[in-house]
Amino acid sequence: MKPDQLEYFRDLLTQRIDQLLDDAGKTVSEMTDDRVNLPDITDRASLESDRNFELRIRDRERKLIKKLKEGISRIDDGTFGICEICGGKISQKRLMARPVTTLCINCKEKQEQSEKQRGE
Repeated sequence: MKPDQLEYFRDLLTQRIDQLLDDAGKTVSEMTDDRVNLPDITDRASLESDRNFELRIRDRERKLIKKLKEGISRIDDGTFGICEICGGKISQKRLMARPVTTLCINCKEKQEQSEKQRGE
Protein backbone atom coordinates (compact mmCIF):
# COMPACT_ATOMS: atom_id res chain seq x y z
CA MET A 1 0.00 0.00 0.00
CA LYS A 2 1.25 3.49 -0.83
CA PRO A 3 2.42 5.78 1.99
CA ASP A 4 -0.31 8.35 1.33
CA GLN A 5 -2.96 5.61 1.53
CA LEU A 6 -1.53 4.36 4.81
CA GLU A 7 -1.53 7.90 6.17
CA TYR A 8 -5.17 8.27 5.14
CA PHE A 9 -6.11 5.12 7.06
CA ARG A 10 -4.01 6.17 10.07
CA ASP A 11 -5.90 9.48 10.17
CA LEU A 12 -9.23 7.68 9.73
CA LEU A 13 -8.51 5.26 12.58
CA THR A 14 -7.20 8.02 14.85
CA GLN A 15 -10.24 10.23 14.22
CA ARG A 16 -12.56 7.32 14.98
CA ILE A 17 -10.74 6.62 18.27
CA ASP A 18 -10.96 10.30 19.24
CA GLN A 19 -14.68 10.39 18.42
CA LEU A 20 -15.39 7.25 20.48
CA LEU A 21 -13.41 8.55 23.45
CA ASP A 22 -15.25 11.87 23.26
CA ASP A 23 -18.60 10.05 23.23
CA ALA A 24 -17.52 7.96 26.22
CA GLY A 25 -16.57 11.11 28.12
CA LYS A 26 -19.98 12.61 27.44
CA THR A 27 -21.66 9.44 28.68
CA VAL A 28 -19.71 9.51 31.94
CA SER A 29 -20.55 13.18 32.37
CA GLU A 30 -24.26 12.55 31.80
CA MET A 31 -24.37 9.55 34.12
CA THR A 32 -22.73 11.41 36.98
CA ASP A 33 -25.20 14.28 36.77
CA ASP A 34 -26.83 14.36 40.20
CA ARG A 35 -29.63 16.69 39.12
CA VAL A 36 -31.78 13.82 37.84
CA ASN A 37 -34.49 13.21 40.42
CA LEU A 38 -37.38 11.14 39.19
CA PRO A 39 -40.00 10.46 41.83
CA ASP A 40 -42.01 8.16 39.55
CA ILE A 41 -40.79 4.56 39.74
CA THR A 42 -41.60 3.96 36.07
CA ASP A 43 -39.51 6.95 35.00
CA ARG A 44 -36.61 5.75 37.16
CA ALA A 45 -36.84 2.26 35.67
CA SER A 46 -36.87 3.71 32.17
CA LEU A 47 -33.82 5.86 32.95
CA GLU A 48 -32.00 2.83 34.40
CA SER A 49 -32.83 0.79 31.32
CA ASP A 50 -31.53 3.57 29.07
CA ARG A 51 -28.32 3.79 31.09
CA ASN A 52 -27.77 0.04 30.89
CA PHE A 53 -28.25 0.18 27.13
CA GLU A 54 -25.81 3.08 26.89
CA LEU A 55 -23.22 1.16 28.92
CA ARG A 56 -23.54 -1.87 26.63
CA ILE A 57 -22.93 0.40 23.64
CA ARG A 58 -19.87 1.92 25.31
CA ASP A 59 -18.52 -1.56 26.07
CA ARG A 60 -18.82 -2.48 22.40
CA GLU A 61 -17.10 0.77 21.50
CA ARG A 62 -14.31 -0.02 23.98
CA LYS A 63 -13.70 -3.24 22.06
CA LEU A 64 -13.78 -1.30 18.78
CA ILE A 65 -11.18 1.15 20.12
CA LYS A 66 -8.89 -1.82 20.78
CA LYS A 67 -9.36 -2.99 17.18
CA LEU A 68 -8.72 0.52 15.88
CA LYS A 69 -5.47 0.71 17.86
CA GLU A 70 -4.48 -2.70 16.48
CA GLY A 71 -5.12 -1.31 12.99
CA ILE A 72 -2.72 1.55 13.68
CA SER A 73 -0.16 -0.99 14.93
CA ARG A 74 -0.56 -2.94 11.69
CA ILE A 75 0.12 0.28 9.75
CA ASP A 76 3.27 0.77 11.85
CA ASP A 77 4.55 -2.77 11.31
CA GLY A 78 3.66 -2.91 7.61
CA THR A 79 0.91 -5.55 7.78
CA PHE A 80 -2.10 -3.27 7.31
CA GLY A 81 -4.15 -4.34 4.31
CA ILE A 82 -2.69 -7.85 4.26
CA CYS A 83 -4.95 -10.83 5.00
CA GLU A 84 -3.95 -12.75 8.14
CA ILE A 85 -4.96 -16.08 6.62
CA CYS A 86 -3.88 -16.11 2.97
CA GLY A 87 -1.38 -13.24 2.98
CA GLY A 88 -3.12 -11.58 0.04
CA LYS A 89 -4.07 -7.95 -0.24
CA ILE A 90 -7.30 -6.73 1.29
CA SER A 91 -9.12 -4.59 -1.24
CA GLN A 92 -9.23 -0.85 -0.78
CA LYS A 93 -13.01 -1.00 -1.03
CA ARG A 94 -13.17 -3.46 1.90
CA LEU A 95 -10.78 -1.38 3.98
CA MET A 96 -12.89 1.71 3.36
CA ALA A 97 -16.00 -0.13 4.58
CA ARG A 98 -14.26 -1.77 7.54
CA PRO A 99 -10.79 -0.37 8.24
CA VAL A 100 -10.24 -2.71 11.21
CA THR A 101 -10.58 -5.85 9.09
CA THR A 102 -7.75 -8.36 9.05
CA LEU A 103 -9.19 -10.73 6.45
CA CYS A 104 -9.77 -10.40 2.72
CA ILE A 105 -13.32 -10.91 1.55
CA ASN A 106 -12.73 -14.49 0.37
CA CYS A 107 -11.21 -15.62 3.67
CA LYS A 108 -13.95 -13.84 5.64
CA GLU A 109 -16.66 -15.56 3.60
CA LYS A 110 -15.01 -18.96 4.20
CA GLN A 111 -14.79 -18.19 7.92
CA GLU A 112 -18.47 -17.24 8.07
CA GLN A 113 -19.49 -20.38 6.17
CA SER A 114 -17.48 -22.51 8.56
CA GLU A 115 -19.07 -20.79 11.58
CA LYS A 116 -22.52 -21.31 10.08
CA GLN A 117 -21.86 -25.02 9.59
CA ARG A 118 -20.71 -25.34 13.20
CA GLY A 119 -23.83 -23.50 14.33
CA GLU A 120 -22.04 -20.47 15.80
